[in-house]
Amino acid sequence: MKYILVTGGVISGIGKGIIASSVGLILKSCGLHVTAIKIDPYINIDAGTFSPYEHGEVFVLDDGGEVDLDLGNYERFLDIRLTRDNNLTTGKIYQSVINKERRGDYLGKTVQVVPHITDAIQEWVVKQAKISVDDDGVEPQVCVIELGGTVGDIESMPFIEAFRQFQFKVKRDNFCNIHVSLVPQPCATGEQKTKPTQNSVRELRGLGLSPDLIMCRCATPLENAVKEKISMFCHVEPTQVICVADVSSIYRVPLLLEDQGVVGYICQRLDLPIEMRARKMLTKWKEMSDRSDRLLEHVSIALVGKYTKFSDSYASVIKALEHSALAINHKLEIKFIDSADLEPNTLQEEPVKYHEAWQKLCSADGVLVPGGFGVRGTEGKIQAISWARKKKKPFLGVCLGMQLAVCEFARNVLGWQDANSTEFHPESKHPVVIDMPEHNPGQMGGTMRLGKRRTIFKSNTSILRKLYGDVDYVDERHRHRFEVNPELKHHFEERGFHFVGQDVEGERMEVIELDDHAYFVGVQYHPEFTSRPIKPSPPYFGLLLAAAGKLQSYLQKGCRLSPRDTYSDRSDSSSPDSEIAELKF
Repeated sequence: MKYILVTGGVISGIGKGIIASSVGLILKSCGLHVTAIKIDPYINIDAGTFSPYEHGEVFVLDDGGEVDLDLGNYERFLDIRLTRDNNLTTGKIYQSVINKERRGDYLGKTVQVVPHITDAIQEWVVKQAKISVDDDGVEPQVCVIELGGTVGDIESMPFIEAFRQFQFKVKRDNFCNIHVSLVPQPCATGEQKTKPTQNSVRELRGLGLSPDLIMCRCATPLENAVKEKISMFCHVEPTQVICVADVSSIYRVPLLLEDQGVVGYICQRLDLPIEMRARKMLTKWKEMSDRSDRLLEHVSIALVGKYTKFSDSYASVIKALEHSALAINHKLEIKFIDSADLEPNTLQEEPVKYHEAWQKLCSADGVLVPGGFGVRGTEGKIQAISWARKKKKPFLGVCLGMQLAVCEFARNVLGWQDANSTEFHPESKHPVVIDMPEHNPGQMGGTMRLGKRRTIFKSNTSILRKLYGDVDYVDERHRHRFEVNPELKHHFEERGFHFVGQDVEGERMEVIELDDHAYFVGVQYHPEFTSRPIKPSPPYFGLLLAAAGKLQSYLQKGCRLSPRDTYSDRSDSSSPDSEIAELKF
């Protein structure tokens, strides 16, 4: 097993996740099996109880693990399926060591950070690196490990120490360190400054790790003199200083690393058995990046949510929209609308904000209401859903978005004025969305319906069924505590509001569709988590097709795109799926 540790200096949020994913991608394109581990030095057991403002979205895995959003980047870039143990936190490590101590496994010894915590970290990494993440079940050959936070943080010290020991245990040929640092360019001088990088590398070396590659994040390409200076002061060759300047899209980052010889260096440094040939996977990636830069037609989607001030709160949703827009050759414009701004209260207090929000909504080609928790902003979301339904605007509701679509229909079509979710109005006479039977209200973490679950299509004419490839069922990831009340289902179906997808027992409502509408779809699961750059998620793909006015022709052609929208000019088959099958992306 070869281990590549990615550390970061100067500031957090510098792009370690994208760089770790890109390194994994270019190695995978050489035919290697790659896995990834994300280490977060916080004491939380997992990301499940975080506010999206605190740490971005919570990404959900097949096994129900609630993890850091960087695991979403790994899955999308590498097209792999990770498990909850691929996200390691200080909380998980301390919990496992304390449980061992309580069982008496340490035979009366004093339990300390070194060696017990550091050993536990190393054991976890070695064990997890061997677990297959590909569909073929083959054991990975390379494990990319990203250490969250910044070198020098108190909380990451045990992890740095663990890897200092680890490099000697696994031997030099099997371990390399990539350090990601910031090279700022102050406006006053316009000069690229190397001092922050020098300091963070000095700190890392002082802790016993020596970087093999220094990846410099900068606004503009690194000047040669700057490269030479970093090389001289940081004890590496100039070829080991890699420039990661800002690029038009994240899909360009793997190509940027490839052009600077990163694969060649890593293969020689870790003695990896690959031949340097033209790689189909990277060719495909380049084609996709070029297309994203060349798009001329625009499509706009109104994203009506409550965490819109911080785009990482909806990282996977935004990526799923981007993948779908790219598949139909349109440039995506997302109009972020804080749902509270659509409510009558805002009209009284801040009329300008209110009118701006409605202007954004009315000028969008489609409406998306994503998941969320808590009562704030829900009435604004219902207003947006009502507008999309009446004006026949393409609409997709995800999780809470679907539940609110049910509430809106119950209020405005069935005439149940107080219809609501018991989450927001426990005394409602028409509880159309109710608490799940297995939910434990006293416990916050991990008490939801989580992970991959099967949805059975109950209708042969469902639009979503056709978009999925006319399958009988789909397996998608869930994360929710409340569900549509199955006892009231018949009232909706009589009025053309159909529950076309249900769980295996037929008790949980999973997919809704409305008659006589261009595209009015709601899903209880989170399809964004399984969207891939070359294989967009069908519910999002349908929304973009409808917003661009292409849905009907796509369905009439048997779910095929027009030739200019395909991923390969030489191919006469035009569905993204057939392209993927051919390339085994």
